[in-house]
Amino acid sequence: MAAGTCNGRFPNPITEICWSCLMPITLGGGTLADLGGQGDIPNPANPLCSCGVNPAVGLSIGFWEPVRHVEVVRRPFCLVSLGGVDLNPGIAAPDAGRTVDASGEQNSFYQAHFYANPVLYWLQVVADFPCLERGGFDLAYLTEVDPLWNDDELTLILNPEAVLFASPVAQAACAADCVAATAGFGRPELFWCAGCQGALYPLDGHVPYHLGGVRTAELLAQRLTAKLHRELVAWGRHGERGLCGPYFLPVMDKRAYKSQLTYPIAATAKDAGRCCQPFGRSTALWGAGKEYPVRGEDFAFMLFRKGNCCVGF
Repeated sequence: MAAGTCNGRFPNPITEICWSCLMPITLGGGTLADLGGQGDIPNPANPLCSCGVNPAVGLSIGFWEPVRHVEVVRRPFCLVSLGGVDLNPGIAAPDAGRTVDASGEQNSFYQAHFYANPVLYWLQVVADFPCLERGGFDLAYLTEVDPLWNDDELTLILNPEAVLFASPVAQAACAADCVAATAGFGRPELFWCAGCQGALYPLDGHVPYHLGGVRTAELLAQRLTAKLHRELVAWGRHGERGLCGPYFLPVMDKRAYKSQLTYPIAATAKDAGRCCQPFGRSTALWGAGKEYPVRGEDFAFMLFRKGNCCVGF
C-alpha cells in the first residue's frame, strides 16, 4: 500500500465546530438550554422515563450530539479530514468529475467517506454522562470499495422502492420538502426527497443535476447517511424509542440530523443565528463563497445527530 498527500487538513474540534449546534437541551417537552434559537424536533413529552427489565426511573433528556463526519471528494481515497492523506490500496475506483449530457444538463459524480467521530466523548467535554456515544475517531466507510456507489442499477438492491419515486409527480413533491426544511425541518413522510438538494434516490454518487459543489456535496452527505441506515450501519437514537438505547431505523429520519461545513471553510459564522443546518435546507445563503469556481472543491461536514436518553437515578 502506498500513501501520499492530497488536498485537505485536520479539522480543529475546538475552533471549527459550532458548539451552539448542541442546543437545545430538553427535559421532556420543555427546553432546559438554548442558544440563538436553534431548531429542534419533537421530544417525548413526559419528563420521567424508565428502562430495563426491572425499570429504573429517570429523566428524559434530549440533545444534539456531534458524532459523525462525512467528506465528499473528487479524488478516490483522498482523506481530506485526515490532513490530506492519499490512501492508495491499489483498488481501481472512478474519479469524480462533471459531465454534460446530450440535453445540455451538467451531471457529476463524487466519492464519499463516513467517519465515526464522537467528539464530546473523546474530548471528555462532559464527564459521566451515560447518553454520549462512546468510542474514538474512526474511518467507518469508503465508497471507493463499494460497487453499489457507482452503479444506479446495482444500487436498486438496497433501494428497490426508488422506481416508485422516479416520476415527475413524486419529484415535484420535493418542493414542499424544500420549503419545510428551509423554514425548519424536512417532512419525514417525503422520505425520498432531500429537501432543496433534490432527490435522495438513488443511494449512490451520481447526481444528474449538478448545481454547485456545496449543494451537491450536501446531497451526497444525505445519501451516504441514508445508505448506511438502510444497511443498518447507522441507527436511530431519537424519540420515545431512543430513550433506552439505539434502534434499527432502515429508512433514515432526515429530521434527526444537522450538518455543519468544516472543510474547506468551517461554517462557524452564524446565518440567522445558526451555523448548522438540517438536512435539506437551501444552501443559497450558508453555502455562498465556500467553493472554488470552475475548479471545484472537496467538502467535509460534521453531522449532529438528535438523541433522546433516559438518564436513570
